[in-house]
Amino acid sequence: MIGPGFADRIRAELKRAALSIGAPADVEPILERPRDPAHADWASNIAMVLARPLRRKPTEIATAIRDSMNLADAGVDRIEIAGPGFLNFRLDPATVAETVRGIVAENENYGRSAAGENCPVVVEFVSANPTGPLHVGHGRQAALGDAISSLLEWTGWRVSREFYYNDAGVQIDNLELSVRAHINSNGGPAEIPEGGYHGEYVREIAVRYDAVTGEGVREFALRALRAEQDLDMQAFGVKFDTYYLESSLYTDGKVHDVVDRLIANGHTYESEGALWLRTTQYGDDKDRVMRKSDGTYTYFVPDVAYHLTKWQRGFTHAINVQGADHHGTTTRVRAGLRALNMGIPEGYPQYVLHQMVTVVKESEEVKISKRAGSYVTVRDLIDWVGRDAVRFFFLMRKGDSPLVFDVDLARRQSDENPVYYLQMAHARMSGIFRVGEIDASRMDVSSVDLSVLAEAEEQALIKQLLDFPAEISGAAAAMEPHRITAYALETARLAHFWYHKHHVLGEPEPIMLARLALARAAQIVIRNTLHLLGISAPERM
Repeated sequence: MIGPGFADRIRAELKRAALSIGAPADVEPILERPRDPAHADWASNIAMVLARPLRRKPTEIATAIRDSMNLADAGVDRIEIAGPGFLNFRLDPATVAETVRGIVAENENYGRSAAGENCPVVVEFVSANPTGPLHVGHGRQAALGDAISSLLEWTGWRVSREFYYNDAGVQIDNLELSVRAHINSNGGPAEIPEGGYHGEYVREIAVRYDAVTGEGVREFALRALRAEQDLDMQAFGVKFDTYYLESSLYTDGKVHDVVDRLIANGHTYESEGALWLRTTQYGDDKDRVMRKSDGTYTYFVPDVAYHLTKWQRGFTHAINVQGADHHGTTTRVRAGLRALNMGIPEGYPQYVLHQMVTVVKESEEVKISKRAGSYVTVRDLIDWVGRDAVRFFFLMRKGDSPLVFDVDLARRQSDENPVYYLQMAHARMSGIFRVGEIDASRMDVSSVDLSVLAEAEEQALIKQLLDFPAEISGAAAAMEPHRITAYALETARLAHFWYHKHHVLGEPEPIMLARLALARAAQIVIRNTLHLLGISAPERM
């Protein structure tokens, strides 16, 4: 895709020309990218669309439109007619090259927009049970949630990152029992109860526990594991604006209030000693139990209460990044929220679900971590390959696709490793300025003749840089950070290719200055892309 500025210019001039030959007033030309960029930069089928209303052959209409268009106003070098009447547009190289000036001027703001109009949105992610270190699935979720948050911030949303602590329920009871088992074992083998936790971290908590303080085992274990998870996220470079405790929904009476309101609204009924919610009224395949016969609530009820707090806190937009195992809860939570009759819309909250992660090391799947007992932790991966590689690898695939994390590839210091390849592209652009003893941050390109950037590799790289704002906009709207990793790697490929084929320093001054401007633009875009993904942009490697 080539920057929206060019598309807007072509579309506007195309519409003007179409109207001038008698097209209906409501005509809206559609532009598309040809599959083969060698054919054109943009193409339109407007001539075929207008064939019926104008009662003329598409090729005749295409010819008339082409002859009526102002090339300079459209920013194109030439227009060709292909096949049954397609209009193919080739951009003017000098006009393309001129855009480098704007990229350099915008610098760290290049790619940002105000589309979100500062509207508040809460992005909830990780939200792990505080019963152990964070596993690699949580790591993928952290990378996705943080990247989605950054994409929204880059497109003008006011984002709040939120972590929901599931510190209530059976799993917390089992954690307490597991720690007590180690305390009572006096250093010997502990008899962990069924459903309990076996990791080395449980024994460590028991060893550290001091009954003299008066703090209960449950409270001590929860506090210790919350601190542990905080350290995991710090190592991963993720910060949250809000932490919300599930237990507070009970102590503050919010769960009971939601249940009472649903009963009052007539959306519940009792059967077999349990309280049911009529979720089938809202698209579920069957009604769901809210309160079991023993008086305890099923897990989706506090979720409804929790999401009601989001709405009441002013977040009319809410996004949840969760594992695919939460698929069944989406309909129930949304049904419960709508049944409250408080104006909460049908699609609230939005869900981004991700698939599992398989870790491979030395060609074999890794399943066990000594510290966690039965799974690989986020900290394991960071220790093995570093934060940057972990983040990038987690974001390389679409969230709903299973991910194989190849530890050996992530360690490799070569072009085979995608994050190394990308960071090397930034380092190479930076190296041009270091070798030339030029302060890139103070470059003045206002009077540089950029029209000399006419080589095919230069034009291809510039067009790729121009795509950055549109790529961010599209990825943010779709909540798909993997689009940015794909864009980043293609940008790096074109930057490496240009770097190897064309010299910058030592060329005649007009060419050197123009290529320095292009190197700076490439450096800016690659750096902005890396920072958006939460990855460092080294100047040396």
